[in-house]
Amino acid sequence: MAQQFTNEIITAAIQGFEEQKRRIDSQLVELKAMLSGKPADAAAPSDSNGRRKRRTMSAAGRRAIAEAQRKRWAASKGESEPASATSETPKKRKLSPAGRKAIADAARRRWALRRAEVAGQAASPALKKAAKRGAPAGKRAKGTSKKAAASTRVGTAV
Repeated sequence: MAQQFTNEIITAAIQGFEEQKRRIDSQLVELKAMLSGKPADAAAPSDSNGRRKRRTMSAAGRRAIAEAQRKRWAASKGESEPASATSETPKKRKLSPAGRKAIADAARRRWALRRAEVAGQAASPALKKAAKRGAPAGKRAKGTSKKAAASTRVGTAV
């Protein structure tokens, strides 16, 4: 048979468990203080749920802090204005035509090598060598077939 608990018994049990929890919490605070080397009294105050209590500030205190921050911002803006007026924004870097061509040629060589591999053909050692060393895409390396050399050009496939 299940026991019937009255409200008085349940209330007493809750109070007993809460007291046990308070004792355990205080013992935990003492042990943590021993680990950190600080006295147990210096532990952060907490509410009944074990959370840290929030600090409150008066409206006058908030106004004083806000005013001090405004003064700091005004001072920093006032000092930095002449410096920012004299300095120009850096010019955007631009790729030279020769650099653009070199990048495009290298990409063509890599794609030609990839197309040869996908087609199931073993890429010739000369084509691999040309792709690695950076030979111009339009020129044929020694030992490379015309077909392989043509595949390095844009828009053509092997």
